[in-house]
Amino acid sequence: MAVNITKQGTRRLRVLLDMDGVLSDFEGGFLRSYRAKYPGEPYVPLADRRGFALTEQYSKLRPDLEEKAESIYEAPDFFLKLDPIPGAIAAVKEMVSMKDIDIFICTSPLNKYSHCVKEKYMWVEKHLGSQFIERLILTKDKTVITADLLIDDKDNIEGVEPNPSWEHILFTSCHNQHIALPPPRRRLQSWADDWKAVLNSKHCST
Repeated sequence: MAVNITKQGTRRLRVLLDMDGVLSDFEGGFLRSYRAKYPGEPYVPLADRRGFALTEQYSKLRPDLEEKAESIYEAPDFFLKLDPIPGAIAAVKEMVSMKDIDIFICTSPLNKYSHCVKEKYMWVEKHLGSQFIERLILTKDKTVITADLLIDDKDNIEGVEPNPSWEHILFTSCHNQHIALPPPRRRLQSWADDWKAVLNSKHCST
């Protein structure tokens, strides 16, 4: 179990929040930038997105579109200029103020990280303040990070740890909304959904 013990003996809940697709609008930002740069090329409307790997779906439209898609999110300022997901910033700020809960952002950088890593830090500072930089975790393998909950839009998270300590709450995105989760897996439809109930259910179980 990933909870810490306070001086008063209360168990603390540790929550990991994915960044792209949970806090920042990766899909919307990508599509806008792609259509602006390649106005004559075919594209995948958000309603038709399927699968976490965006480039795989574009390569099926036409093989050379994979490289064009990569050029969008590998470009300077892409991550920095992403809009927040509606309700995300307010939800995070409220979480931080809640008693006996530790909140961290846990995000995976691109392999071509020249702009991505720096801009993720800048995005967090821009939208959540400089003090929140200390809560940012960058890792290619989220299974090795100890926590109670991971809220993430990727439907299948794998790594070296076959049994991660956290429960994965699937955050709904255009690419995963069609997926039926088997019990007991849970989904958060948006930040307008009752995220407090999810946290409280885990808090009570500890």
